[in-house]
Amino acid sequence: MATPRWPAGESEQTALAQEKETGRVEAFSDGVFAIAITLLILELKVPKGPPGTLLANLVAQWPTYLSYLTSFVTILVMWVNHHQMFNLIRRTNVAFLFLNGLLLLFITVVPFPTALVSDHLLGPDSKTAAAVFGGTYFGIAIAFNAVWRYASGGLRLIDPRVDVRSVEAITRAYRVGPAAYFTTFILAFVWVPASLGLNLALAVFFAVTASIRNPTPLP
Repeated sequence: MATPRWPAGESEQTALAQEKETGRVEAFSDGVFAIAITLLILELKVPKGPPGTLLANLVAQWPTYLSYLTSFVTILVMWVNHHQMFNLIRRTNVAFLFLNGLLLLFITVVPFPTALVSDHLLGPDSKTAAAVFGGTYFGIAIAFNAVWRYASGGLRLIDPRVDVRSVEAITRAYRVGPAAYFTTFILAFVWVPASLGLNLALAVFFAVTASIRNPTPLP
């Protein structure tokens, strides 16, 4: 028997209104992610110097490449996970909108700590720059969990057709984030390369878990 398009007891008009509302929230969020990830490229600049020094100057900018790569991959992975959340979220309310807005606030901040690391990674302020970098991602992890926990708590905003196992899988994966990113923040005061390396490793980890989990969009 074919799966009904709308849950039992729900009119098509109501279902369409709910899908339109979540679609608007996701579209707005996508725009913020796109702007944040685009702004990162502004840190990559053409080096200045006398003729014959271009290669050396390009290589000297490796901190900029490292911070750009880490932030780009992390924002990309966060966008993928955000999209997967909205495959399962069916309804919104005011509290959810504000929580999602808090998450987007942290997303828009990412270019700033990226610039700090680019400018100060090799200087005496490298620990401070790395701490701001790690602290920003710790804030994002907290906000991401807040959005998901609110939406999924008691299946508050989740589509009733969703397999509960998909919800639980996302919850387990996100549970790692806050503790792991707090570790990157602490490591920044001890060993900057380890802090930045862990940030990049976490981006890869969440990319892999998102690929394995991959909730299927509902019909």
